[in-house]
Amino acid sequence: MSQHVFKRAGFLAATVGVAGLLGAGVASAHVTANVYGSQPTKGGYAAVVFRVPSEEPNTMTTKVTVDFKADYGIGSVRTKPLPGWTAEVTKSKLPAPITKDNGTQITEAVTAVTWTAQPGNELKATDYQEFSVSFGPLPTNVDEVEFPAHQTYSDGKVVDWNQPTPPGGEEPEHPAPAVKLAAKATGDGDDDHAAMGANTASTTGEHTEAAASTSDSTARWLGGAGLLVGAIGLGVGAGATIRARKATAKPGGNS
Repeated sequence: MSQHVFKRAGFLAATVGVAGLLGAGVASAHVTANVYGSQPTKGGYAAVVFRVPSEEPNTMTTKVTVDFKADYGIGSVRTKPLPGWTAEVTKSKLPAPITKDNGTQITEAVTAVTWTAQPGNELKATDYQEFSVSFGPLPTNVDEVEFPAHQTYSDGKVVDWNQPTPPGGEEPEHPAPAVKLAAKATGDGDDDHAAMGANTASTTGEHTEAAASTSDSTARWLGGAGLLVGAIGLGVGAGATIRARKATAKPGGNS
């Protein structure tokens, strides 16, 4: 009976290990907008990291454009320098001024940020890159801001990540990156928001790669540990089987 228990334990551990390794290899295959730190508040400033995986075989990602909707009235944006890539901020004249909570009128707003790879820095199919921006003031009349993205490959193909995800619905094939906004706290001022945006931007730049690396390393470690446990389980089960057979072969041994 113990022989069967060991066999089953080894098989189960090996199965768990393989499943863990496979799970570690599953990653988000679309462009996402990530916040590392405090959730942005309505009317405040935000530091957001756009994570872009390159997934087309035999071609490379050469350019990424993120759209900022004009009706958000975002008047200011800063990009974190990224070696090997150039960033360009596009501003457009608004058809009508947008008045912010503090009375400031926005007559032109940020409508896009485009990152272009310098030769030799394009993203291969196994690569991803993170593009950090700090911007604001955010709108106060929405609970979530969307940033449609456009990914250009070296063969000229453009993949648009611009489909809205319905509330409580199934995620579309090419979802637009989005960030939820927290309610504005009583007493918050524009100076506080500006400081928060600047501080979060610098913190994000320093910790983005560390957070991604930690996450990836943890996933790989868990998958490897699962396989190790499975191998040990199989070894123990095999050892138990050999011992049982030896015991059976001895005169007077238990069967």
